[in-house]
Amino acid sequence: MKKALKVILCLALVAAFVASLAGCAKVNYVTNGTIKAINEVKSGDWKNGGAGGAAEGEGGEEGGAATEDKVVLEAEFTPGTYGGKEFKTVDDVAKYYVEAYNYTKSLTAEYDENGQTKTYYKLLGTETMEVGDVYIDGKANSIVNNLVPGIVGGMFKPTPYGLVPCYNRDPNLDNNKDDEHKKNDHDFRTSLLTGEDILACYVKDNGDGTITIGIQPKAAEMSIRGEDSQGKFFEVLGDISGVVGSISAVSFAQGDATENVKVTYKGGTGIVKIDTKTNEIVEADYEMISEVAVTHASIAVIKDKSANLSISYKNHYPADDKFLMESKGIKRK
Repeated sequence: MKKALKVILCLALVAAFVASLAGCAKVNYVTNGTIKAINEVKSGDWKNGGAGGAAEGEGGEEGGAATEDKVVLEAEFTPGTYGGKEFKTVDDVAKYYVEAYNYTKSLTAEYDENGQTKTYYKLLGTETMEVGDVYIDGKANSIVNNLVPGIVGGMFKPTPYGLVPCYNRDPNLDNNKDDEHKKNDHDFRTSLLTGEDILACYVKDNGDGTITIGIQPKAAEMSIRGEDSQGKFFEVLGDISGVVGSISAVSFAQGDATENVKVTYKGGTGIVKIDTKTNEIVEADYEMISEVAVTHASIAVIKDKSANLSISYKNHYPADDKFLMESKGIKRK
């Protein structure tokens, strides 16, 4: 029974992490996902995904987030002229990225969405998310981790968005005015990134009128969209402590969710191709990486447990026609 309750705790937390992805408007999935996980445990269905799982207290790989903010980009910044654009400093890279981002988000296109004409950003992208192994008190359990893909797949429904960070594919709605966790109003049609936000970057001339800029923003804790080095560059989880705290099945042996739920963002990158004649971003790949840690979590007779996991959230631009149609019934005109 204790083993089953531990599985419920893990799945409830995974459900919260998935639902907390900022901009997805899926907070209601926390309740649905948690109920689904609990029902699967009660019915025994969870065993179907956990064959060969480690018993409670057995080995399993040790897990934990390192604290160092390491550079992961494949190249270093070298001052010079690329594609006719001069870059003397990291500040110059940030400024040109912002110029290209702002111009690209000024471009719109008409789409047919289920028979209705809609005006959205010209450049729309895909989104995918992967949740890494869940560690309980520093050890992985294959029963839990075999269930995670099903929980994520059942809850996370990919949707087309404009360049991240983005609140809506409709430019007129791309702000956080309705975000209850906002600190300030942000218009995400323009980028807030500065050179101070960048840990590392590079510029490469592709020899075809485009350049590629790679950017790795500095690490941040409990990032909020538009507020810090990570939130200015990626979609982030926002106030995940509020979402975890809303799960009635989960309590804390000491303190509350605000004290016991921590998210560290580091190691994520954005690789962006820009047409230097127009300053338009023509292709881009972003990967946000976060490490989520929960301490002193309890559920029923399982008391005072710690859990941590990693989340990789990727955005690719441009989205292909198949993704647009399958995700939202959208066709380019």
